[in-house]
Amino acid sequence: MVMEPSTEQHLIEAVKTGDRGALGRLLSEYQYRIYNVVLRMVMHREDAADVTQEVMLKIVEHIDEFQGRSHITTWMIRIAMNLAISHLRQGRVRAALSLNGMGTDQGSSGGNVDRHRSLVSHIPDHRELRPDLGVEQKESIALLHRALAKIDIDFKAVLVLRDIDQMDYQQIAEVLDVPVGTVKSRLFRARLALRQQMIRLT
Repeated sequence: MVMEPSTEQHLIEAVKTGDRGALGRLLSEYQYRIYNVVLRMVMHREDAADVTQEVMLKIVEHIDEFQGRSHITTWMIRIAMNLAISHLRQGRVRAALSLNGMGTDQGSSGGNVDRHRSLVSHIPDHRELRPDLGVEQKESIALLHRALAKIDIDFKAVLVLRDIDQMDYQQIAEVLDVPVGTVKSRLFRARLALRQQMIRLT
């Protein structure tokens, strides 16, 4: 269930006055979505847990700096994405991909770029791969994960935010600090790069 805007704003104001209970509730409300975004980026549950812990600490440290110019979740996801990207670029990535613990959360959607269903959208909406999935489907998902791990980090970021977290273009632009036009063109190139990697891996 999505938190009502009035409740969310009340919590934010309470947090700014030092209400630790309100801060705990706010973090609890969004921790899974944050973890999910980080997990899709780093593709390993333990790494994702470590990065998410960093994100939570950053949110606690900088909550007073939140000005309300964007939605609180956009602000939080921006912190999460920055730390996930930093983690990847520093090479602190475990060799094995984890296919378990891969969940998905729902956000906003829309736009003409999505007329064709993307490959990323085939990742199952479950925290773990269901045991009843067929061998062929599991292999297809594993292939998709390997391809996603091989594309450029900037491409992966826009795919995760749009096709998995389902942010709209304006929100993605705010998270990545780029123009909306850049988001759309990068998304097109990211989907193409993902398809090319899947072809190479087959």
